[in-house]
Amino acid sequence: MDIKKYVTDLALEARAGARSLAKATAEQKNCVLIKMAEAIKKRSMELIAENKKDIAYAEGKGLSKALIDRLALTDKRIKEMAQGLTEVTQLPDPVGEIVHMWQRPNGMTVGKMRVPIGVIAIIYESRPNVTADATSLCLKAGNAVILRGGSEAIHSNKAIAEILRDVARTEGIDEGAITFIDIPDREAIIEMLKLEGTIDLVIPRGGEGLIRTVTENSLVPVLKHYKGVCHVFVDRDADLIMAEEICFNAKVQRPGTCNAMETMLVDESIAEGFLPKMLKKFEDAGVQLRGCPRTLALRPDIIEVKEEDYYREYLDLILNVKVVNDMEDAMEHIAKYGSAHSDAIVTMNYDRAMRFLREVDSSAVLVNASTRLNDGYQFGLGAEIGISTDKIHARGPMGLEELTCTKFIVLGNGQLRE
Repeated sequence: MDIKKYVTDLALEARAGARSLAKATAEQKNCVLIKMAEAIKKRSMELIAENKKDIAYAEGKGLSKALIDRLALTDKRIKEMAQGLTEVTQLPDPVGEIVHMWQRPNGMTVGKMRVPIGVIAIIYESRPNVTADATSLCLKAGNAVILRGGSEAIHSNKAIAEILRDVARTEGIDEGAITFIDIPDREAIIEMLKLEGTIDLVIPRGGEGLIRTVTENSLVPVLKHYKGVCHVFVDRDADLIMAEEICFNAKVQRPGTCNAMETMLVDESIAEGFLPKMLKKFEDAGVQLRGCPRTLALRPDIIEVKEEDYYREYLDLILNVKVVNDMEDAMEHIAKYGSAHSDAIVTMNYDRAMRFLREVDSSAVLVNASTRLNDGYQFGLGAEIGISTDKIHARGPMGLEELTCTKFIVLGNGQLRE
């Protein structure tokens, strides 16, 4: 197979799909999404049959039970996938929204209008539901999507994509709006990343290795976050009961996510009163603790943290604990070791809270709230395509608005430039 031609042809097909989708009204897009949800449920047995092929492959490769569970499609998960498609119809359509207008001295009115980005390539791993989730968000925002899932889920992903394409075609949307790369060769990704001018944006969803590979090889703009090294700083003026609940939630509620806390920073003036009870609560929940020398002075039986640990995204029940001199020290630590993802302060001191918000440079900075709340659904954006730690175009949870860009519009009555 000529992989370069194969990928280029698919990208051109997606370009045609984007032009078709740009003409669709909000009502038409919502109708398509509802029909897609119905088709997913109706053809669930077909999806489960294809998914069994991926499960058998994963078991043969000796993948862990956790990874195999992420791959599995059950009746419940298929219903949830369909529900996700339906829920996107309830979100406001951002396309065509005029976000700001102002009048110039010569009488003309200048404004900004939200428009689709165009063709978005999503490169993702493991979970087949991403195929439907990414399609629904891109479609609602008027974008064609090129889907490239992992080889471990290729049968499941292909089956889902074919169902979605069938519905699009039946409903009068060019099926190129949903394009799936169905070969596992890494070369297909590399060729896709060269298609500057045909593909407008690449969004990799997966581990740090995948994201770095995409970024290093892409001529197309990439929205990314490498990892989530998130912190909670317990200030000297914190409500310690609140701090205990926030820190516990940030680490334990779901440790395998990018917005889970990896390092807890504690002001030295309250460390002796806060840490013993807090550390025991973590240990009772199965958390492995790694402490700095001042933490070990209070709990000499825990593991000593190493310098390189502060850079690590554990995605597990492992936590670094560091006693800091003050908020200044905490912010310096975050600036050095953090990944600009999610960082929080627990404090009742207004001035320090506001300073923390201003000076900590992350995609979401929280006061008296868990880092686990940095999420599109929790922020009221509805579904999200991912969390970006970039600073250009989009930062933080990427909902429908972040899957559009703006163009200037001008309303005049004959104005000329003098």
